[in-house]
Amino acid sequence: PLLYAPELLVSEFDSKVADMKNSVKDRGNAQTSCAGHFIEEHLNASYEGGWMHVDMAGPSTKNERSTGYGVGFVLSLLGAKEF
Repeated sequence: PLLYAPELLVSEFDSKVADMKNSVKDRGNAQTSCAGHFIEEHLNASYEGGWMHVDMAGPSTKNERSTGYGVGFVLSLLGAKEF
């Protein structure tokens, strides 16, 4: 579990030219939670469905080969066959 308190993170997105900046000011400040907040802020206000942010950070490798970890993870969450 990670911190998710948008009211504490909103200042990370301050921008002089846009409504929100697409990166955080402080790279050590809950980047995953900030990314989730950025997505939430851009959902239509009338949207009532569920959503989630999965921060995979980067591709996983084993013996210098990609594992496809992220693709397999998302497909398993969606209930795809063979996962």
